Amino acid sequence: MRFTSKVLKDTLHEKFPDATEDELLKIVGNLLYYRYMNPAIVAPDAFDIIDLSAGGQLTTDQRRNLGSIAKMLQHAASNKMFLGDNAHLNPINEYLSSSYQKFRRFFLAACDVPSLEDKFNVDQYSDLVTLQKPVIYISIGEVINTHTLLLDHQDAIASEHNDPIHELLEDLGEVPTIESLIGENPLPPGDPNRETMGKTEVSLTLANKFDVPGEANAEMDARTLLLNTKRLIVDVIRFQPGETLTEILEGAASPEQDVEYQRAMQRRAIRDAKTPEKMKQAKPVVDDSLTLQGKKDKIRSNLQRLAELGKVHPENRYQDLINDIAKDIRNQRRYRQRRKAELVKLQQTNTALNSKTAFYNVQIDYYNQYIKTCMDNLASNKGKLSKKPGDTKAKKSKQVSQKYTAARLHEKGVLIEIEDLQTNQFKNVIFEISPSEAVGVFDVKAKFMGVHLETLQLEYQDLLQLQYEGVAVMKLFDRATINVNLLIFLLNKKFYGK
Repeated sequence: MRFTSKVLKDTLHEKFPDATEDELLKIVGNLLYYRYMNPAIVAPDAFDIIDLSAGGQLTTDQRRNLGSIAKMLQHAASNKMFLGDNAHLNPINEYLSSSYQKFRRFFLAACDVPSLEDKFNVDQYSDLVTLQKPVIYISIGEVINTHTLLLDHQDAIASEHNDPIHELLEDLGEVPTIESLIGENPLPPGDPNRETMGKTEVSLTLANKFDVPGEANAEMDARTLLLNTKRLIVDVIRFQPGETLTEILEGAASPEQDVEYQRAMQRRAIRDAKTPEKMKQAKPVVDDSLTLQGKKDKIRSNLQRLAELGKVHPENRYQDLINDIAKDIRNQRRYRQRRKAELVKLQQTNTALNSKTAFYNVQIDYYNQYIKTCMDNLASNKGKLSKKPGDTKAKKSKQVSQKYTAARLHEKGVLIEIEDLQTNQFKNVIFEISPSEAVGVFDVKAKFMGVHLETLQLEYQDLLQLQYEGVAVMKLFDRATINVNLLIFLLNKKFYGK
């Protein structure tokens, strides 16, 4: 409620800059007092503020008294005196005037709240350091009401035609019904179950629909180009003044201006040479080796690119850009303070990113160790123990390769088909599967009519990954179609004793 009051006051001040603060606070007071506090004063029993016995209710006199109190407080909150028909209440106007000052301080304090970014300590980097996407809990009715309000007021909420809200609302389409969101059959109007269904709460995991790789880098490149262009312009207009930026860029500098520019660049080079290495930028923002004319040519090139990106407008001779530079110069102190705060925030973000990296590295190590343990356990069961009568020790028999004809694998369902080969020819194809030295890796050889054709390595983990992803069939030797699940079953049975 306090943040809503703050937004209301700031929006009114932006739309009506000539309005006084008292006029703005009257509207804020109407929201806070009349819409929020007054109903509880007039009808405290409706909001469970007072306890009444079963079947009890406020008397007529009590309600009249509460109404009179609410009326007086409303006049005090809006600084409205009793006049006309209420002239008999003139003696308390002085009290109302003094009470308004208390309400005024209350309304100002109510609007004095931090921004959402400061309150929840979030910025454009917060999404990078979260281990899990944020989850909100909201009822079906609230989802529909929010959708309806956004559609009804989207032009006021997002006045720019390229605002992302318009694209989101277009993708969502019309407001859905409660039944369609829950997946139930439509109910007749007035059915009491509709209200119950509307109170059903759901959890929604938030994700950025516009999180497209590359777009953030493109936006950052545009900002960097704009910043570099501003610095080039400052270097030029210091030594070659003019009425407009276009006039300066098209005009030629005098020899005196060139000499003065060269001296200034030499002094800057000497100053930069004294800067510690750790404080130097990896790549200079502005190339000071350029001549004054060279910087003007660079500015023209940058302005053309910025105009294509929609960052500057040549129609007004780039006056908006000059105004931005003047604003930057005027607000240098404020920008330094903001940069210090951003530096602290970036350091916190860097620490959080390092923690997130360490967390994922631990997860990767745990996963790799788990896979290694599983494969070692499988490898320990490769050989089967065989005992002969009278033997006191069991010897592990050496694991041998398994040979199957394509016809046999076809009967087992492992082999589905072989391209360009009839089923009656499957008996002439032999597949030999043998374990390699590496755990979980098998060598598969294919022979046709006794002639060796190809050999490939088959990794057990790859088969499990295909099974996890729901892939039913795969290709061997680019010709044989294999059933993944039955191949895993065959390997488990013949080599892992499962």
